[in-house]
Amino acid sequence: MNSTVLTGCTVADARVLDGVAPLRDAAVWVRGDRIAAVGPADEILALAGSDHPRVDLGGAFLTPGLVNMHTHLSLSLPGEGGDAVKNLGPHDLAHYMADGARRTLLCGVTTVRCVAEKDHADFALRRAITAGRVTGPRVFTAGRALVSTGGHGHEGTDTLECDGADGFRRGVRAQVKAGADLIKVMISGGIAGEHEDIHTRQLFTDELAAVIETAHAWGRKVTAHAGPAPVIAEAVDLGLDCVEHGYQLTPEVVAAMAARGTALVPTLLVTRCKAFFDELGVPEWMQRRSLGAGPRHLESYTMALAAGVEVLLGSDMPPFWHFEGTNATVRELEHMSDAGLGPARALHAGTLGPIRWLEAEPDLGTVEPGKYADLIAMDADPLESTSAFRGVRWVMSGGRIVRDDRNGGTLS
Repeated sequence: MNSTVLTGCTVADARVLDGVAPLRDAAVWVRGDRIAAVGPADEILALAGSDHPRVDLGGAFLTPGLVNMHTHLSLSLPGEGGDAVKNLGPHDLAHYMADGARRTLLCGVTTVRCVAEKDHADFALRRAITAGRVTGPRVFTAGRALVSTGGHGHEGTDTLECDGADGFRRGVRAQVKAGADLIKVMISGGIAGEHEDIHTRQLFTDELAAVIETAHAWGRKVTAHAGPAPVIAEAVDLGLDCVEHGYQLTPEVVAAMAARGTALVPTLLVTRCKAFFDELGVPEWMQRRSLGAGPRHLESYTMALAAGVEVLLGSDMPPFWHFEGTNATVRELEHMSDAGLGPARALHAGTLGPIRWLEAEPDLGTVEPGKYADLIAMDADPLESTSAFRGVRWVMSGGRIVRDDRNGGTLS
C-alpha cells in the first residue's frame, strides 16, 4: 500500500465554522487512498515512522478539494462553440469529456455533480475514472435532465423529453436505471432557450410531484433548473431538494427554502460572463437575456443568504474554463464570497456543504482520518480571502499527487 507523509502545511477546512481552528505546522499521513492521521508534525512523523516518502508542501495551506455542484462536461450553448460540441460523434464526445474531466481535477476540483450530460456518456466517464483509466474528479451525476416536450434544453441529447405524471415517473426511473445519483428537472425557462422566458412555467403540478415523489422513493434527491419564484415555491412545498440558478427569488420563497432545507446553487457566473459568451460566439439574444438578468439574480442570491438558505458552489460554465484570470469554479466562489458569503462560509460552500448534500460526508469534505485524500494546497490563506484558491499549486486525488507545480508533477 502506497504511503506518503505531507509536511510543512497548515490544515484548514470548513469545520472552522464549528470552532475547529486551522492546524499550523501540521502533517498529514496518507495511506493508500485515504487519510490515516492528521496532527502536529512531530506527532505524525513519530507515528508514521521513517519508512514512508515525505512531501514538503513548503508552508502551504491544505484544504479539501473543491466540489462543483453544477457541471456540464458536454456543455453546448447556442453559437459556434456549442455547435462544435453538438456535432461531435460519440467517440469524440467521450474524449472531449475525458479531457474536461482531467482539466477539472488539475484546477483543484476533486468532485463534481453533473446535472445534464449528453448520451449518458457521463456514466462511462465515471466508470473510467473509478477504474483509473481516466484522470478526473469523483463524479456524481443526474444523467439526462428531465424536460417537458419543447422545454428548456430539449434540443440536446443531455435531456429527456417527458409529458404527464406517468411520463415523468418513467423519466426518473430511466435515469435511476442508468445509474443516476440524483435527478435533475427543468421546471422553468432559462437564458439559453430562444423561444421561452426565464419565468416560463414548464411543468404542471402533477408532473412536478411525480418527479419528486418517484425520485425520493428511489432514494435520489432532486434538483431543479428554476428561475421564477412561483414555480420554485410550489416545488419547495412538494419537497424539492435543491434549486439551480434562482434568478427571481422573493423573501417568501427564500424563507420557505430555509425552513424546508432546500439548497441553492446560484451559478452567479451565468449572468456576468460576457467574455465567455463572446469566446463561444453566443448569439446576441441570449447575451442580452443573460446579462440583463444579472442585477435581479444577485439580489435573489443576497436575499437567500439573509434568509439562511444553504448555498453551494456551482459554476455552470465548465469548471476548468479559464476566465477573468482564474478558472470558472474559483471565479464563481469569489462572486459568492464577495456578495456576502465571506471566505470562511465560501470554503464551506465549496467543500463540506456540497458533500453533505451529496450524502458523502463519511468519505469526503474535511481533512480527517478515514476520509479520501482528496486535497489541494495553496500559498495564501483561503480563510482570509477566497481568491487564495487562484493559487492552487498542488492537487492530490485519492492519495495520488496529480499536480505539483514546484516539482514538475502535473499531469498534462
